[in-house]
Amino acid sequence: MMKSIVITTLCIMLFGCSTHMLRTAGSLMSSRQSKNPAGSEVAIDTEYGIASWYNTNTNSGTRTASGRPLQNDALTAAHKEWPMGSKIKVTNLDNGRSEILTITDRGPFIRGRVIDVTMGSAKRLGFYENGLTKTKVELLTRGDWKYQH
Repeated sequence: MMKSIVITTLCIMLFGCSTHMLRTAGSLMSSRQSKNPAGSEVAIDTEYGIASWYNTNTNSGTRTASGRPLQNDALTAAHKEWPMGSKIKVTNLDNGRSEILTITDRGPFIRGRVIDVTMGSAKRLGFYENGLTKTKVELLTRGDWKYQH
């Protein structure tokens, strides 16, 4: 009697888990920009390369290509091609630290670099002192801001 109760309970648990897993997988596949089961964004595009940092002094002012002000501690970055307003995840491959940023500017314009982050982001990502680091840059959402200048 006890054996049949245990087997029945296990069957119910397994059936419930498999149904939940199928439902979850189906909903993930049905949306274009969704969250993975761990809760993080799914990347649309990914680049690897060197990141550098910039600030209001190196940018010759506080205005970005998007028209928004540049602030040294802002969660923003400059990218050559991805649309303004796009959300990106920048990961420092030397230490594993990452940060979600918004593209508000164009650049970097030095060969081999894929992203310029603000000075504050460079500090939080742990490469301010070095000036450069190897990064993984993931495009999470495409922005639709207009280019200002």
